[in-house]
Amino acid sequence: MAGSTFGRILTMTTWGESHGAGVGVVVDGCPAGLSLTEEDIQKYLDRRKPGQSRFTTKRSESDSVEILSGVFEGKTTGTPIAMLVRNQDQHSKDYSEIAGYYRPGHADYTFDEKYGFRDYRGGGRSSGRETIARVAAGAVAAKMLEGLGIKVTAYTKAIGPISVQPERFDLEECIRNKLYMPDAVAAAEAAAFLEEKMAQKDSAGGIVECVISGVPAGIGDPVFEKLDANLAKAICSIGAVKGFEIGDGFGAAKTVGSVNNDEFCVVGKGDGRFLETAGAVNVAGAVKTAGPGKIGKRTNHAGGVLGGISDGSEIVFRAAFKPTPSIASVQKTVNRDGEEMEVTIKGRHDPIIVPRAVVVVEMMAAFTVADMMLAGMTSRMDRIREFYMI
Repeated sequence: MAGSTFGRILTMTTWGESHGAGVGVVVDGCPAGLSLTEEDIQKYLDRRKPGQSRFTTKRSESDSVEILSGVFEGKTTGTPIAMLVRNQDQHSKDYSEIAGYYRPGHADYTFDEKYGFRDYRGGGRSSGRETIARVAAGAVAAKMLEGLGIKVTAYTKAIGPISVQPERFDLEECIRNKLYMPDAVAAAEAAAFLEEKMAQKDSAGGIVECVISGVPAGIGDPVFEKLDANLAKAICSIGAVKGFEIGDGFGAAKTVGSVNNDEFCVVGKGDGRFLETAGAVNVAGAVKTAGPGKIGKRTNHAGGVLGGISDGSEIVFRAAFKPTPSIASVQKTVNRDGEEMEVTIKGRHDPIIVPRAVVVVEMMAAFTVADMMLAGMTSRMDRIREFYMI
């Protein structure tokens, strides 16, 4: 199967199935000398593992990572980093009956059409467990970015019709509720909404917002390797993502140039000036040294990217996740013989994907930025001379 590798300089190749022996990833292109331990990876995997609340699948997995290569005495060696998470709680019998029909909203039909064969045990490669590999790879990138003063933060922006309100935004609240929402009132309302959907044997979708701070201006390329385009590819490659927008996104289509354009300004040290930004809070405007102050923007409608290249302000984007397709309600479908039938999906499934997907979005964003920063090191001759001249 082609298409399991992402990145240009820093690459990840994921492998494994939901009900196979395990899921893993090989990260190549990571510079030598980065401090890295299994604990650095595990803290992110713990955020996406199942069974943490009533709103996640009851599958019981420790999701413990093993680093198999590429790290020696706590530091990366510059060679491929292989990581493995073993599957421990597969109930493959729960899925045996779906071998003969196509579940609505799943990739069963498209896999059959492409390959003439599919692993029906929990969805195989299309399962959400594939994201374990992405999170492990992203953790390596996040550790790289941390050393450069770059931070990636994602959270649940909305669940169904319930959205986080700017006046109640509190990032610390994310760790106090199981929905990872930075708004206690919205989290309580969303929990009640989900209880209602579960009682109706239904599911819900939502939106994850991500803010990347500390990325310097000049990262990304102007044509096919745009920073925002690569972020879109990374995020839209996550199962269940059906929409991506950066900055004002689709809202920009409803405004005018005089409003949508982000005016530049000079921000003095200790100025205290902040940007207005799409969906994020208190975004500092310092971008680049310019005389006594720094070049900044008065607003951030562009979401931190202009012409495919970072402009130095915070990068803000959102991803829309569809409702979990595995629901216990009766649905109509067809079997492999082309006969119409009714089905009720069995097995252990999340009534909503969003809370566990937050860290997946975060890690894919981190990996994309880290890869593009490494690629950008060759964009200017003066910087190449500076690096190689003694």
